[in-house]
Amino acid sequence: MIESNKPNVAIVNYGVGNLFSVQHACNNVGIKACITSHKQEILSADAVILPGVGAFGNAIESLRKLDLIHVLKDVATSSKPFVGICLGMHLLMDESEEFGSYQGLGIIKGSVIRFDNPVGVFGKRLKVPHVGWGCIHKNIDTRGNSWETSMLRGLSDGECMYFVHSFYVKPKNQNIVLSNTQYGNIEFCSSFQSRNIFACQFHPERSGLQGLEIYSKLASIIKEQSKER
Repeated sequence: MIESNKPNVAIVNYGVGNLFSVQHACNNVGIKACITSHKQEILSADAVILPGVGAFGNAIESLRKLDLIHVLKDVATSSKPFVGICLGMHLLMDESEEFGSYQGLGIIKGSVIRFDNPVGVFGKRLKVPHVGWGCIHKNIDTRGNSWETSMLRGLSDGECMYFVHSFYVKPKNQNIVLSNTQYGNIEFCSSFQSRNIFACQFHPERSGLQGLEIYSKLASIIKEQSKER
């Protein structure tokens, strides 16, 4: 029997991504997670997760065909938590250069760019895509104490998360960047927070206990918001 007081989260299904892994992570921390492409279920949820693995162009076209672009923009302008993961993070941006030039949702100002020949120690060329564990470090340019008011609160500076990506986001406003991660000689934005929107390049659902902690924080934020209503 599902507890009625569990946070209700919509995981956006647009045919791309590891949806069931995200749902399983949500369930593990007491979140009632529904995988859906129905507008009303997305709009009525306590929070929305936009996951994704795959090509940017195919993903934005799928969202367009499902008529979900305006729905996601409505969520972005609401007060409810809106989470973008990996490709979902990319889709929030203005544009992407992945296999061409594509317009994104335009919710966050900035672009998605490819790793440009990352080089590791002793000048060794690193593989793209970047697959594996990487450390997230607090962005020293972020104003205030936003790390501690985001879904990263309670995690240590330098925590390791699991990444799978060939592209990364470059927000125009560096003050929204929560964490940066180094891949060879390239430092990239690995998470950001803008208003009600949290997005991360890594996969919390594949990052062990520290990743589950991020989902736990989402549950806490939803409950805190419900008390304020």
